[in-house]
Amino acid sequence: MSLDNIFLEKQLRRPTGPVDVVLDTDAYNEIDDQYAIAYLLASEPDLRTKAIYAAPFLNQKSSSPEDGMEKSFEEILKIKSLCGKDSVPTLRGSTRYLPDEKTPVESEAARDLVKRAMTYTSDNPLYVLAIGAITNVASAILMEPAICQRIVVVFLGGDGLHMPPRPEFNLMQDIAAGRVVFGCGVPLVQLPCYGVVTHLSVTEPELRHHLKGKSALGDYLYEVTCRDAIADGGNSCWSRVIWDIATVAWLVSDNFVETATIPSPIPTYDHAYVHDPRRHIIKSAYFLHRDAIFQDLFEKIGK
Repeated sequence: MSLDNIFLEKQLRRPTGPVDVVLDTDAYNEIDDQYAIAYLLASEPDLRTKAIYAAPFLNQKSSSPEDGMEKSFEEILKIKSLCGKDSVPTLRGSTRYLPDEKTPVESEAARDLVKRAMTYTSDNPLYVLAIGAITNVASAILMEPAICQRIVVVFLGGDGLHMPPRPEFNLMQDIAAGRVVFGCGVPLVQLPCYGVVTHLSVTEPELRHHLKGKSALGDYLYEVTCRDAIADGGNSCWSRVIWDIATVAWLVSDNFVETATIPSPIPTYDHAYVHDPRRHIIKSAYFLHRDAIFQDLFEKIGK
């Protein structure tokens, strides 16, 4: 094993004590981000949230990546308030995607991540949970590559390595940023979407039982999830994948997410992966313990 991979193997072990975390989220894009924010904030003191960054996105809920980022910024503030955590710093992120794989996009979030990460060490890294387009994180790495020795990135993006090529939303939004993060040698834990995190689906009766009527936060999550599911054509037995909680779950317990050590795949611009056994290693999830994760989630945010 190379010296780089020895370092990465050490950094990619799940931490056993309290750690500092920042969350990078396109919170207005889909309902799962709101659950992830609430889950993270409710996991103190083991997970200490130091900042939340708004990530860009573009789909039917936004008119541009900048509009998606601004709407996400406002949604973060709403969820923080419902959680009683208004004091957690929240910063605006990129207004556009990377123009290429060498040029960062300046933003409050990217600058904050650089400044914040440089106060950490490889023995006490900052954990960066990324649950949207990974533009802000890639920009920070391009601005100051030295942070790669001081952070661990946990990214929900791309599909399972066993899946046929398809455009996965978080990764396809900014392939250049994804290639930076998968290629730079930063300690990286990948939570693949289709084929892995799709296991984290929840149903309306479960949400009604665990969240409705328990708190203002619980009512909001229940109502928005049901509204989105119905708008997406859900029938009387719909389920909804709550993707983004997987990143928090990896940090919470060894018993929640199964991972394998693999050579870092190379995301391509046609939504596939290139594999090279000589590449540096990452951790990639292949199975999630769905029931245990949702039990922990509901116990924490249902109070």
